[in-house]
Amino acid sequence: MAQTSSGPVKAPPEQIKYADLLYYGAWIGIFLMAITYAVYVTGILKPLIPLHEVPNYWSMSVHDYLAQTGAPTGWGWAALLHRGDYLNFIGIAVLALMTIVCYFILISAYSKKKDTAYMVIAIAEVVVLCVAASGLLGAGGH
Repeated sequence: MAQTSSGPVKAPPEQIKYADLLYYGAWIGIFLMAITYAVYVTGILKPLIPLHEVPNYWSMSVHDYLAQTGAPTGWGWAALLHRGDYLNFIGIAVLALMTIVCYFILISAYSKKKDTAYMVIAIAEVVVLCVAASGLLGAGGH
């Protein structure tokens, strides 16, 4: 626990819940990545790009890679979860989603506390993250 001149600093309960959920969610995401990676390297599910061909694409630009492999962009990966190499994205998606899920803890807590300012900020954060992840604005990697 941190110390100040007036004594120990205690984290509010919503911060503890946020941290706990993020901690366990991150471990679930890492576990899923390990399992899906094992599925990929063992060949249980056929990949879109065979493992032995992957080095052939390392030096290519993204444009050339996409043209030669037919790999999807944006949320197109979700349609390829039956492929070993795209199954790995589930764990990554869980990790990415954890921030949004954790913000719902804060929204609920701030609502109960009637802390409107922080609740609005948390809602705005969820909206911004969801819009960014959706690719609706056509910016970034999507």
